[in-house]
Amino acid sequence: MFTITKAFAFSASHQLDGLPAEHQCARLHGHNYEVELELCAAELPPGPGFVHDYGALAPFRQLLDAELDHRHLNDLALGIGNPTAERLARWLYSQAAIVLAPLPEGVRVSAVRVRETPKTCAEYRP
Repeated sequence: MFTITKAFAFSASHQLDGLPAEHQCARLHGHNYEVELELCAAELPPGPGFVHDYGALAPFRQLLDAELDHRHLNDLALGIGNPTAERLARWLYSQAAIVLAPLPEGVRVSAVRVRETPKTCAEYRP
């Protein structure tokens, strides 16, 4: 399996419900998120011999800028409930499949990773 990964960034705030009041994530706070988009292919598509052109991932960048950057995630109608990194990764996975369609035959979005800090990462991989 061949894979490519591209990193993107956005800044946003959130507040997580269901935690004790003294928990740091229960308070309003923000992150400089890093999102890693991974695409894969069992075989390289004909032509230039790469999984996908990194430049063709621009619609995903535009999605992050338009929908998430400098927003309060709790206020957005994303349909994910409590805006955890895990749920955000799953939502971004589904959105990537939409904004990048159609992908070349045999190429698919394989994972999305969301980093809230350099030391923490949540991943959605179906």
